[in-house]
Amino acid sequence: MMRKKIFLPLYICALSLSLLSTVVSCSGVSVPEVYKESAQLPKIYPDYVDVMVPVNIAPLSFMLDGDCDEMVARYTYAGDELLAGGESACPDVGEWHQLTQHAQGQDIQVEVYARRQGEWTRYKPFAIKVSPDSIDPYISYRLISPSYVAYEELTISQHSLERHEESVIYDNMLCSTAKEGQCVNCHHFQQYDPARMQFHARQNMGGTVIAYDGSLRKVNMANDSILSAGVYPAWHPWLPLIVYSTNITRQVFHTRDINKIEVFDSASDLIAYDAERNEVANLERAADELEVFPAWAPTGDCLYYCSAHFEFSDTTDHELQVIERAREVKYNLYRKRFNPETWEFGPSELLFDAATMGKSATLPRVSPDGRYLMFTLGEAGCFHIWHYDADLWTIDLQTGEARALRELNSDKTESYHSWSSNGRWVVFSSRRDDGGFTRPFFAHIDAKGRGSKPFELPEADPAWHRKSLKCYNIPEFVKGKVEVRPQQWADVLKTEGTLVKYVRALRAGQ
Repeated sequence: MMRKKIFLPLYICALSLSLLSTVVSCSGVSVPEVYKESAQLPKIYPDYVDVMVPVNIAPLSFMLDGDCDEMVARYTYAGDELLAGGESACPDVGEWHQLTQHAQGQDIQVEVYARRQGEWTRYKPFAIKVSPDSIDPYISYRLISPSYVAYEELTISQHSLERHEESVIYDNMLCSTAKEGQCVNCHHFQQYDPARMQFHARQNMGGTVIAYDGSLRKVNMANDSILSAGVYPAWHPWLPLIVYSTNITRQVFHTRDINKIEVFDSASDLIAYDAERNEVANLERAADELEVFPAWAPTGDCLYYCSAHFEFSDTTDHELQVIERAREVKYNLYRKRFNPETWEFGPSELLFDAATMGKSATLPRVSPDGRYLMFTLGEAGCFHIWHYDADLWTIDLQTGEARALRELNSDKTESYHSWSSNGRWVVFSSRRDDGGFTRPFFAHIDAKGRGSKPFELPEADPAWHRKSLKCYNIPEFVKGKVEVRPQQWADVLKTEGTLVKYVRALRAGQ
Protein backbone atom coordinates (compact mmCIF):
# COMPACT_ATOMS: atom_id res chain seq x y z
CA MET A 1 0.00 0.00 0.00
CA MET A 2 1.26 3.48 -0.84
CA ARG A 3 1.23 5.56 2.32
CA LYS A 4 2.22 9.02 3.43
CA LYS A 5 5.58 9.25 5.10
CA ILE A 6 5.42 9.48 8.88
CA PHE A 7 7.99 11.70 10.55
CA LEU A 8 8.93 10.78 14.13
CA PRO A 9 11.90 11.85 16.28
CA LEU A 10 15.29 10.36 15.40
CA TYR A 11 17.64 9.25 18.13
CA ILE A 12 21.24 8.16 17.75
CA CYS A 13 22.68 5.89 20.40
CA ALA A 14 26.27 5.94 21.65
CA LEU A 15 27.10 2.82 19.61
CA SER A 16 26.39 4.77 16.37
CA LEU A 17 23.24 2.73 15.83
CA SER A 18 20.29 4.69 14.39
CA LEU A 19 16.78 4.30 15.76
CA LEU A 20 13.90 4.98 13.37
CA SER A 21 10.18 4.55 13.63
CA THR A 22 8.93 1.33 12.07
CA VAL A 23 6.75 1.82 9.02
CA VAL A 24 4.93 -1.31 7.89
CA SER A 25 3.68 -1.88 4.34
CA CYS A 26 0.61 -3.93 3.43
CA SER A 27 2.95 -6.85 2.62
CA GLY A 28 4.33 -6.89 6.16
CA VAL A 29 7.72 -5.45 5.19
CA SER A 30 9.06 -2.94 7.67
CA VAL A 31 12.08 -0.69 8.03
CA PRO A 32 14.37 -2.00 10.78
CA GLU A 33 14.47 0.01 13.97
CA VAL A 34 18.15 -0.58 14.72
CA TYR A 35 20.91 -0.59 12.12
CA LYS A 36 24.42 0.61 11.41
CA GLU A 37 25.23 3.06 8.64
CA SER A 38 27.39 2.31 5.62
CA ALA A 39 28.97 5.04 3.51
CA GLN A 40 28.94 2.69 0.52
CA LEU A 41 26.24 2.39 -2.11
CA PRO A 42 24.56 -1.03 -2.12
CA LYS A 43 25.72 -3.51 -4.76
CA ILE A 44 22.47 -4.49 -6.39
CA TYR A 45 21.46 -6.53 -9.41
CA PRO A 46 20.27 -5.34 -11.81
CA ASP A 47 22.16 -2.09 -11.37
CA TYR A 48 19.47 0.58 -11.01
CA VAL A 49 21.60 3.02 -9.01
CA ASP A 50 21.10 6.59 -10.32
CA VAL A 51 19.35 5.56 -13.53
CA MET A 52 16.66 7.49 -15.42
CA VAL A 53 13.48 5.56 -16.22
CA PRO A 54 10.25 6.26 -18.14
CA VAL A 55 7.24 7.27 -16.10
CA ASN A 56 5.33 4.17 -17.25
CA ILE A 57 8.06 1.56 -16.71
CA ALA A 58 7.34 -1.61 -14.74
CA PRO A 59 8.68 -1.80 -11.16
CA LEU A 60 12.45 -1.92 -10.81
CA SER A 61 12.82 -5.12 -8.80
CA PHE A 62 16.33 -5.82 -7.58
CA MET A 63 18.33 -7.94 -5.16
CA LEU A 64 21.55 -7.45 -3.25
CA ASP A 65 24.51 -8.81 -5.19
CA GLY A 66 25.92 -10.90 -2.37
CA ASP A 67 24.74 -13.02 0.53
CA CYS A 68 22.28 -11.59 3.02
CA ASP A 69 19.54 -13.06 5.20
CA GLU A 70 16.96 -10.39 4.39
CA MET A 71 16.68 -7.02 2.72
CA VAL A 72 14.33 -4.04 2.74
CA ALA A 73 14.07 -1.27 0.15
CA ARG A 74 12.27 2.00 0.83
CA TYR A 75 11.30 4.11 -2.19
CA THR A 76 10.19 7.66 -1.34
CA TYR A 77 9.16 10.83 -3.13
CA ALA A 78 7.84 13.88 -1.25
CA GLY A 79 5.21 12.43 1.11
CA ASP A 80 4.86 9.09 -0.68
CA GLU A 81 6.53 5.89 0.43
CA LEU A 82 6.71 2.35 -0.89
CA LEU A 83 8.30 -0.59 0.92
CA ALA A 84 9.46 -3.91 -0.52
CA GLY A 85 11.71 -6.62 0.81
CA GLY A 86 12.49 -10.19 1.74
CA GLU A 87 14.97 -12.08 -0.42
CA SER A 88 14.70 -9.24 -2.94
CA ALA A 89 12.83 -5.97 -3.45
CA CYS A 90 9.85 -6.47 -5.76
CA PRO A 91 7.45 -3.49 -5.55
CA ASP A 92 3.77 -3.91 -6.25
CA VAL A 93 2.90 -2.79 -9.79
CA GLY A 94 0.02 -0.51 -8.78
CA GLU A 95 1.93 1.13 -5.93
CA TRP A 96 4.98 1.60 -8.14
CA HIS A 97 3.03 3.31 -10.92
CA GLN A 98 1.34 5.59 -8.40
CA LEU A 99 4.78 6.59 -7.11
CA THR A 100 6.29 7.17 -10.57
CA GLN A 101 3.28 9.23 -11.68
CA HIS A 102 3.74 11.53 -8.68
CA ALA A 103 7.52 11.72 -9.12
CA GLN A 104 7.75 12.29 -12.89
CA GLY A 105 10.43 14.84 -13.67
CA GLN A 106 11.90 14.31 -10.19
CA ASP A 107 13.89 11.72 -8.22
CA ILE A 108 12.68 8.76 -6.22
CA GLN A 109 15.03 8.22 -3.28
CA VAL A 110 15.92 4.60 -2.51
CA GLU A 111 17.21 3.35 0.83
CA VAL A 112 18.44 -0.24 1.10
CA TYR A 113 18.77 -2.19 4.33
CA ALA A 114 20.40 -5.63 4.62
CA ARG A 115 20.42 -8.10 7.51
CA ARG A 116 23.41 -10.37 7.99
CA GLN A 117 23.90 -12.56 11.07
CA GLY A 118 21.16 -10.69 12.89
CA GLU A 119 22.59 -7.22 12.25
CA TRP A 120 21.04 -4.65 9.90
CA THR A 121 23.00 -2.24 7.71
CA ARG A 122 21.65 0.84 5.97
CA TYR A 123 23.53 1.70 2.79
CA LYS A 124 24.07 5.09 1.23
CA PRO A 125 20.81 6.07 -0.51
CA PHE A 126 20.62 6.48 -4.28
CA ALA A 127 18.15 8.03 -6.70
CA ILE A 128 15.98 6.81 -9.56
CA LYS A 129 15.11 9.75 -11.80
CA VAL A 130 11.65 9.49 -13.34
CA SER A 131 11.40 11.02 -16.80
CA PRO A 132 8.01 12.34 -17.93
CA ASP A 133 8.90 10.85 -21.35
CA SER A 134 6.97 7.61 -21.60
CA ILE A 135 8.17 4.50 -23.39
CA ASP A 136 6.33 2.25 -25.85
CA PRO A 137 4.31 -0.37 -23.96
CA TYR A 138 5.99 -3.40 -25.57
CA ILE A 139 9.24 -4.67 -26.97
CA SER A 140 9.64 -7.82 -29.04
CA TYR A 141 12.77 -9.92 -29.36
CA ARG A 142 14.06 -13.29 -30.45
CA LEU A 143 14.90 -15.63 -27.57
CA ILE A 144 17.67 -17.97 -28.67
CA SER A 145 20.48 -20.00 -27.19
CA PRO A 146 24.00 -18.72 -27.93
CA SER A 147 25.06 -19.53 -31.50
CA TYR A 148 27.37 -22.34 -30.41
CA VAL A 149 24.23 -24.23 -29.27
CA ALA A 150 21.60 -25.72 -31.60
CA TYR A 151 18.65 -23.41 -32.23
CA GLU A 152 15.80 -25.62 -31.05
CA GLU A 153 13.24 -23.92 -28.82
CA LEU A 154 13.65 -20.58 -30.53
CA THR A 155 10.85 -18.05 -30.08
CA ILE A 156 9.93 -14.55 -31.10
CA SER A 157 8.48 -13.15 -27.89
CA GLN A 158 7.00 -9.89 -26.62
CA HIS A 159 7.34 -8.24 -23.25
CA SER A 160 5.15 -5.62 -21.60
CA LEU A 161 7.40 -2.83 -20.39
CA GLU A 162 4.67 -1.69 -18.02
CA ARG A 163 3.72 -4.94 -16.27
CA HIS A 164 6.46 -7.62 -16.40
CA GLU A 165 4.41 -9.82 -18.74
CA GLU A 166 6.03 -11.90 -21.49
CA SER A 167 4.24 -13.94 -24.16
CA VAL A 168 5.26 -15.89 -27.25
CA ILE A 169 4.52 -14.44 -30.68
CA TYR A 170 5.84 -17.47 -32.58
CA ASP A 171 7.60 -20.72 -31.57
CA ASN A 172 9.70 -22.49 -34.20
CA MET A 173 8.95 -25.87 -32.63
CA LEU A 174 5.45 -25.61 -34.13
CA CYS A 175 6.99 -26.26 -37.56
CA SER A 176 9.88 -28.48 -36.53
CA THR A 177 9.97 -32.27 -36.78
CA ALA A 178 12.25 -34.98 -35.43
CA LYS A 179 14.32 -34.80 -38.61
CA GLU A 180 13.88 -31.23 -39.81
CA GLY A 181 14.16 -28.02 -37.82
CA GLN A 182 13.18 -24.46 -38.51
CA CYS A 183 14.96 -21.20 -37.74
CA VAL A 184 13.20 -17.83 -37.61
CA ASN A 185 14.83 -14.44 -37.75
CA CYS A 186 14.52 -10.70 -38.18
CA HIS A 187 11.00 -9.78 -37.15
CA HIS A 188 10.11 -6.21 -38.07
CA PHE A 189 7.16 -3.81 -37.83
CA GLN A 190 5.90 -0.97 -39.97
CA GLN A 191 6.02 2.14 -37.78
CA TYR A 192 5.87 0.19 -34.48
CA ASP A 193 2.45 -1.21 -35.47
CA PRO A 194 1.76 -4.66 -33.92
CA ALA A 195 -0.81 -5.36 -36.66
CA ARG A 196 1.85 -4.93 -39.39
CA MET A 197 4.62 -7.42 -38.77
CA GLN A 198 6.84 -9.72 -40.77
CA PHE A 199 9.55 -12.32 -40.13
CA HIS A 200 11.44 -14.91 -42.14
CA ALA A 201 11.63 -18.67 -41.56
CA ARG A 202 14.46 -20.80 -42.91
CA GLN A 203 14.82 -24.52 -43.57
CA ASN A 204 11.70 -26.58 -42.84
CA MET A 205 8.59 -24.82 -44.19
CA GLY A 206 10.66 -21.70 -44.81
CA GLY A 207 9.38 -18.45 -46.24
CA THR A 208 8.52 -14.87 -45.33
CA VAL A 209 5.29 -14.35 -43.39
CA ILE A 210 3.57 -10.98 -43.36
CA ALA A 211 0.76 -9.82 -41.09
CA TYR A 212 -1.06 -6.76 -42.38
CA ASP A 213 -4.15 -5.38 -40.61
CA GLY A 214 -5.68 -8.77 -39.89
CA SER A 215 -4.51 -10.71 -42.95
CA LEU A 216 -1.72 -13.30 -42.90
CA ARG A 217 0.21 -14.65 -45.87
CA LYS A 218 3.39 -16.48 -46.73
CA VAL A 219 5.69 -15.33 -49.52
CA ASN A 220 8.17 -17.59 -51.30
CA MET A 221 11.02 -15.38 -52.52
CA ALA A 222 13.01 -18.14 -54.19
CA ASN A 223 14.12 -16.77 -57.55
CA ASP A 224 17.13 -17.28 -59.80
CA SER A 225 17.51 -13.52 -60.24
CA ILE A 226 18.10 -12.75 -56.56
CA LEU A 227 20.75 -14.07 -54.21
CA SER A 228 18.46 -15.48 -51.54
CA ALA A 229 15.20 -14.84 -49.77
CA GLY A 230 14.94 -11.59 -47.80
CA VAL A 231 16.89 -11.53 -44.55
CA TYR A 232 17.37 -8.17 -42.79
CA PRO A 233 14.22 -6.06 -43.43
CA ALA A 234 13.39 -2.36 -43.53
CA TRP A 235 9.68 -1.56 -43.91
CA HIS A 236 8.93 1.82 -45.47
CA PRO A 237 7.15 4.16 -43.01
CA TRP A 238 3.87 4.10 -44.96
CA LEU A 239 4.28 2.42 -48.37
CA PRO A 240 3.76 -1.34 -48.95
CA LEU A 241 7.49 -1.54 -49.64
CA ILE A 242 10.08 -3.60 -47.77
CA VAL A 243 13.79 -3.44 -48.56
CA TYR A 244 15.78 -6.53 -47.58
CA SER A 245 19.34 -7.60 -47.73
CA THR A 246 19.85 -11.04 -49.28
CA ASN A 247 22.74 -12.90 -47.71
CA ILE A 248 24.84 -16.03 -48.00
CA THR A 249 25.75 -16.28 -44.31
CA ARG A 250 28.11 -18.71 -42.61
CA GLN A 251 29.82 -19.02 -39.25
CA VAL A 252 33.17 -20.32 -38.03
CA PHE A 253 34.48 -20.89 -34.52
CA HIS A 254 37.60 -19.39 -32.99
CA THR A 255 39.90 -21.56 -30.90
CA ARG A 256 41.90 -18.87 -29.09
CA ASP A 257 40.18 -15.56 -29.85
CA ILE A 258 38.10 -13.85 -27.15
CA ASN A 259 35.31 -13.65 -29.74
CA LYS A 260 33.97 -17.19 -29.82
CA ILE A 261 32.33 -17.05 -33.25
CA GLU A 262 32.72 -15.19 -36.52
CA VAL A 263 29.50 -14.88 -38.49
CA PHE A 264 30.08 -13.51 -41.98
CA ASP A 265 28.58 -13.00 -45.43
CA SER A 266 30.37 -14.36 -48.48
CA ALA A 267 27.82 -12.54 -50.66
CA SER A 268 25.03 -10.04 -49.97
CA ASP A 269 22.82 -7.69 -51.99
CA LEU A 270 19.83 -5.39 -51.46
CA ILE A 271 16.39 -6.12 -52.90
CA ALA A 272 13.13 -4.14 -52.83
CA TYR A 273 9.81 -5.95 -52.35
CA ASP A 274 6.40 -4.55 -53.30
CA ALA A 275 4.16 -6.23 -50.74
CA GLU A 276 0.98 -5.18 -52.54
CA ARG A 277 1.90 -6.47 -56.00
CA ASN A 278 4.15 -9.30 -54.72
CA GLU A 279 7.02 -8.12 -56.91
CA VAL A 280 10.72 -8.03 -56.11
CA ALA A 281 13.62 -6.21 -57.78
CA ASN A 282 17.35 -6.00 -57.17
CA LEU A 283 18.45 -2.71 -55.69
CA GLU A 284 22.20 -3.17 -55.12
CA ARG A 285 24.10 -6.23 -56.37
CA ALA A 286 27.72 -5.28 -57.10
CA ALA A 287 30.00 -8.32 -57.12
CA ASP A 288 32.70 -6.61 -55.05
CA GLU A 289 30.33 -5.02 -52.52
CA LEU A 290 28.70 -6.73 -49.52
CA GLU A 291 25.49 -4.77 -48.86
CA VAL A 292 23.50 -5.35 -45.67
CA PHE A 293 21.26 -3.83 -42.96
CA PRO A 294 18.90 -1.43 -44.77
CA ALA A 295 17.05 1.18 -42.68
CA TRP A 296 14.58 3.90 -43.68
CA ALA A 297 14.59 7.50 -42.58
CA PRO A 298 11.29 8.33 -40.82
CA THR A 299 10.49 10.79 -43.62
CA GLY A 300 10.45 7.88 -46.07
CA ASP A 301 12.66 9.68 -48.61
CA CYS A 302 16.04 8.17 -47.76
CA LEU A 303 17.32 4.61 -47.34
CA TYR A 304 20.44 3.91 -45.27
CA TYR A 305 22.49 0.73 -45.45
CA CYS A 306 25.96 -0.74 -44.94
CA SER A 307 28.40 -2.03 -47.53
CA ALA A 308 31.92 -3.46 -47.46
CA HIS A 309 34.15 -3.34 -50.54
CA PHE A 310 35.75 -6.77 -50.91
CA GLU A 311 37.47 -8.00 -54.04
CA PHE A 312 37.53 -11.76 -54.45
CA SER A 313 40.17 -13.78 -56.21
CA ASP A 314 38.89 -16.35 -58.70
CA THR A 315 41.44 -18.89 -57.56
CA THR A 316 39.97 -19.60 -54.12
CA ASP A 317 36.54 -20.39 -52.73
CA HIS A 318 34.79 -17.14 -51.76
CA GLU A 319 33.75 -18.33 -48.32
CA LEU A 320 37.30 -19.39 -47.51
CA GLN A 321 38.60 -16.00 -48.63
CA VAL A 322 36.28 -14.15 -46.25
CA ILE A 323 37.35 -16.45 -43.41
CA GLU A 324 41.05 -15.98 -44.08
CA ARG A 325 40.74 -12.21 -44.65
CA ALA A 326 38.05 -11.51 -42.04
CA ARG A 327 39.92 -8.56 -40.57
CA GLU A 328 39.90 -6.86 -43.97
CA VAL A 329 36.10 -6.75 -44.18
CA LYS A 330 35.19 -3.17 -43.21
CA TYR A 331 31.65 -1.84 -43.68
CA ASN A 332 30.84 1.82 -44.39
CA LEU A 333 27.49 3.61 -44.08
CA TYR A 334 25.69 4.69 -47.25
CA ARG A 335 22.37 6.25 -48.19
CA LYS A 336 20.16 6.40 -51.26
CA ARG A 337 17.57 9.10 -51.88
CA PHE A 338 14.07 7.81 -52.60
CA ASN A 339 11.03 9.38 -54.23
CA PRO A 340 7.87 8.02 -52.54
CA GLU A 341 5.75 9.19 -55.47
CA THR A 342 7.67 7.39 -58.22
CA TRP A 343 9.36 4.66 -56.14
CA GLU A 344 12.68 5.64 -57.71
CA PHE A 345 15.96 5.28 -55.83
CA GLY A 346 18.91 7.60 -56.35
CA PRO A 347 22.61 6.66 -56.49
CA SER A 348 24.53 5.53 -53.42
CA GLU A 349 26.16 8.25 -51.30
CA LEU A 350 28.89 7.57 -48.76
CA LEU A 351 27.75 8.84 -45.35
CA PHE A 352 30.37 7.52 -42.91
CA ASP A 353 33.75 6.11 -43.95
CA ALA A 354 34.57 3.68 -41.18
CA ALA A 355 37.14 1.80 -43.27
CA THR A 356 39.53 4.77 -43.26
CA MET A 357 39.42 4.56 -39.46
CA GLY A 358 40.29 0.87 -39.66
CA LYS A 359 36.76 0.12 -38.40
CA SER A 360 33.50 -1.41 -39.57
CA ALA A 361 30.07 0.26 -39.19
CA THR A 362 26.79 -1.67 -39.11
CA LEU A 363 23.13 -1.49 -38.07
CA PRO A 364 22.11 2.10 -38.93
CA ARG A 365 18.86 3.25 -37.28
CA VAL A 366 17.49 6.80 -37.55
CA SER A 367 15.69 8.57 -34.70
CA PRO A 368 11.99 9.36 -35.33
CA ASP A 369 12.73 13.09 -35.57
CA GLY A 370 15.34 12.38 -38.27
CA ARG A 371 18.11 14.10 -36.28
CA TYR A 372 20.38 11.23 -35.21
CA LEU A 373 21.55 8.01 -36.81
CA MET A 374 22.71 5.38 -34.34
CA PHE A 375 24.99 2.57 -35.48
CA THR A 376 27.40 -0.04 -34.16
CA LEU A 377 31.14 0.31 -34.71
CA GLY A 378 33.64 -2.53 -34.39
CA GLU A 379 36.99 -3.63 -35.69
CA ALA A 380 35.74 -5.67 -38.65
CA GLY A 381 32.87 -7.68 -40.10
CA CYS A 382 29.11 -7.26 -39.89
CA PHE A 383 27.98 -9.51 -37.02
CA HIS A 384 28.99 -7.29 -34.14
CA ILE A 385 26.84 -9.09 -31.61
CA TRP A 386 29.78 -11.50 -31.21
CA HIS A 387 32.50 -8.83 -31.07
CA TYR A 388 33.71 -7.59 -27.69
CA ASP A 389 34.98 -4.39 -29.31
CA ALA A 390 31.56 -3.35 -30.66
CA ASP A 391 30.24 -0.01 -29.39
CA LEU A 392 27.31 2.29 -30.15
CA TRP A 393 27.92 5.52 -32.08
CA THR A 394 25.71 8.32 -33.39
CA ILE A 395 25.87 10.72 -36.31
CA ASP A 396 24.15 14.09 -36.03
CA LEU A 397 22.53 14.23 -39.47
CA GLN A 398 22.31 18.03 -39.26
CA THR A 399 25.98 18.68 -38.51
CA GLY A 400 27.58 15.42 -39.70
CA GLU A 401 29.35 15.00 -36.35
CA ALA A 402 29.95 11.37 -35.35
CA ARG A 403 30.79 10.31 -31.81
CA ALA A 404 30.97 7.26 -29.60
CA LEU A 405 28.12 7.00 -27.10
CA ARG A 406 30.47 6.55 -24.17
CA GLU A 407 27.62 7.10 -21.74
CA LEU A 408 25.93 3.95 -23.08
CA ASN A 409 28.89 1.73 -23.94
CA SER A 410 30.61 -0.83 -21.72
CA ASP A 411 33.84 -2.84 -21.99
CA LYS A 412 31.85 -5.64 -23.62
CA THR A 413 29.53 -5.97 -26.61
CA GLU A 414 26.89 -3.42 -27.59
CA SER A 415 25.10 -4.31 -30.82
CA TYR A 416 21.51 -4.22 -32.10
CA HIS A 417 19.50 -1.11 -31.16
CA SER A 418 16.09 0.45 -31.75
CA TRP A 419 14.53 3.87 -31.11
CA SER A 420 11.25 4.29 -29.26
CA SER A 421 8.42 5.84 -31.27
CA ASN A 422 8.79 9.20 -29.48
CA GLY A 423 12.57 9.17 -30.01
CA ARG A 424 13.38 9.67 -26.34
CA TRP A 425 14.46 6.10 -25.54
CA VAL A 426 16.64 3.46 -27.12
CA VAL A 427 16.85 -0.26 -26.42
CA PHE A 428 20.02 -2.12 -27.32
CA SER A 429 21.55 -5.57 -26.93
CA SER A 430 24.46 -5.71 -24.50
CA ARG A 431 26.66 -8.42 -23.06
CA ARG A 432 27.95 -6.25 -20.21
CA ASP A 433 26.70 -8.60 -17.51
CA ASP A 434 28.72 -11.72 -18.26
CA GLY A 435 30.11 -11.42 -21.79
CA GLY A 436 28.15 -14.42 -23.04
CA PHE A 437 24.46 -13.51 -23.16
CA THR A 438 22.82 -10.53 -24.85
CA ARG A 439 20.18 -8.76 -22.78
CA PRO A 440 18.09 -5.63 -23.46
CA PHE A 441 19.23 -2.35 -21.93
CA PHE A 442 17.41 0.98 -22.12
CA ALA A 443 18.63 4.56 -22.04
CA HIS A 444 17.06 8.00 -22.34
CA ILE A 445 18.30 10.19 -25.21
CA ASP A 446 17.83 13.93 -24.77
CA ALA A 447 17.32 16.58 -27.46
CA LYS A 448 21.10 17.00 -27.80
CA GLY A 449 21.65 13.31 -28.42
CA ARG A 450 23.11 12.58 -25.00
CA GLY A 451 22.28 9.32 -23.27
CA SER A 452 21.55 8.49 -19.65
CA LYS A 453 22.96 5.56 -17.69
CA PRO A 454 21.51 2.36 -19.23
CA PHE A 455 19.29 0.07 -17.19
CA GLU A 456 18.47 -3.59 -17.78
CA LEU A 457 15.02 -4.84 -18.76
CA PRO A 458 13.06 -5.01 -15.46
CA GLU A 459 11.69 -8.41 -14.49
CA ALA A 460 9.37 -9.45 -11.66
CA ASP A 461 12.13 -11.79 -10.48
CA PRO A 462 15.36 -9.73 -10.46
CA ALA A 463 17.43 -12.92 -10.81
CA TRP A 464 15.61 -13.98 -13.98
CA HIS A 465 18.30 -12.94 -16.47
CA ARG A 466 20.91 -14.89 -14.53
CA LYS A 467 18.70 -17.97 -14.46
CA SER A 468 17.77 -17.84 -18.14
CA LEU A 469 20.16 -19.36 -20.68
CA LYS A 470 18.75 -17.44 -23.63
CA CYS A 471 19.97 -14.43 -25.59
CA TYR A 472 17.63 -11.54 -26.35
CA ASN A 473 18.25 -10.69 -30.00
CA ILE A 474 16.80 -7.92 -32.15
CA PRO A 475 14.86 -5.92 -29.53
CA GLU A 476 12.20 -3.81 -31.27
CA PHE A 477 9.74 -1.36 -29.72
CA VAL A 478 6.05 -1.94 -30.45
CA LYS A 479 3.09 0.33 -29.74
CA GLY A 480 0.92 -2.55 -28.55
CA LYS A 481 0.63 -6.31 -28.18
CA VAL A 482 0.84 -8.57 -31.22
CA GLU A 483 -2.49 -10.40 -31.22
CA VAL A 484 -1.68 -13.01 -33.88
CA ARG A 485 -1.40 -16.34 -32.06
CA PRO A 486 1.61 -18.64 -32.48
CA GLN A 487 -0.51 -21.37 -34.12
CA GLN A 488 -1.84 -18.89 -36.69
CA TRP A 489 1.70 -18.12 -37.84
CA ALA A 490 2.45 -21.85 -37.95
CA ASP A 491 -0.65 -22.62 -40.01
CA VAL A 492 0.42 -20.05 -42.61
CA LEU A 493 4.01 -21.30 -42.66
CA LYS A 494 2.79 -24.83 -43.39
CA THR A 495 1.29 -23.65 -46.68
CA GLU A 496 3.23 -23.43 -49.95
CA GLY A 497 3.14 -19.65 -49.99
CA THR A 498 2.86 -17.29 -52.94
CA LEU A 499 5.78 -17.31 -55.35
CA VAL A 500 7.21 -13.83 -55.76
CA LYS A 501 7.44 -12.25 -59.22
CA TYR A 502 10.81 -10.84 -60.25
CA VAL A 503 10.85 -7.50 -62.10
CA ARG A 504 13.74 -5.30 -63.21
CA ALA A 505 12.30 -2.28 -61.38
CA LEU A 506 9.35 -1.72 -59.08
CA ARG A 507 6.33 0.34 -60.13
CA ALA A 508 6.75 3.95 -61.13
CA GLY A 509 4.19 6.04 -59.31
CA GLN A 510 1.06 5.01 -57.50
